[in-house]
Amino acid sequence: MARSALVVIGNEILSGKIVDTNTPFLIAELRSLGVQLCEIAVVPDEVARIAEAVARVASRSDHVFTSGGVGPTHDDVTMEGVAAAFAVPVIRHPRLEALLRGHYEAQKLPLEEANLRMADVPEGATLLEGPDLRWPVVAMRNVYVLPGIPEIFRRKFLAIRERFRDTPFVLRRIYVRCEEGPIAKDLSVVAARFPQVAIGSYPRMQPDEDGHRVLLTLEGKEESAVAAAVDDLVQRIANHVSRTT
Repeated sequence: MARSALVVIGNEILSGKIVDTNTPFLIAELRSLGVQLCEIAVVPDEVARIAEAVARVASRSDHVFTSGGVGPTHDDVTMEGVAAAFAVPVIRHPRLEALLRGHYEAQKLPLEEANLRMADVPEGATLLEGPDLRWPVVAMRNVYVLPGIPEIFRRKFLAIRERFRDTPFVLRRIYVRCEEGPIAKDLSVVAARFPQVAIGSYPRMQPDEDGHRVLLTLEGKEESAVAAAVDDLVQRIANHVSRTT
């Protein structure tokens, strides 16, 4: 199963000045691709904190995505942080520099040295092109650097999303009328019998219209294992089951 992590970068997220919409978008996209999101870290615009978070999750994930901190201003330090995570210097990429110069020339805009910072990448990084991309996605080993602006974040991820596709998840639901206590032991038994199936239990404060108080989810990559776990659990808690889907 492909495992991924997300590092969200920005003082504005931690202070609440900006509402993070990239995280729920990426969660939904990765889920639809069959990729497990195992960790989300939110760090400030500090090179050392970014480097620590990226190095930590990159060592135990197949894919790492970053959001934010890419631009021409003093607080855009994600590239430096990613470079530090892999102990490499930051270099100016000639392809990105040429794209920037061409863009500013075509728009008849002054090109400041600060703007050229957007051509700086960790040494050894690669550029991922896409038919709908004006600017490539910078990838450093298994880390994909994405901007924080939601529209651009989405556009860039969608341009490269298919490279992450994995076996889809199989999800089944069981609705039960009792509280969690009476079924907790049975959940533990079934979870131990089917370690490849993730079992979740989500209680409601008030019963739903059909009387259920707890939603149980069983999911995994093997349809036969999920089906067997559902059958086993339903037999054990049959007196409490409202319905299954």
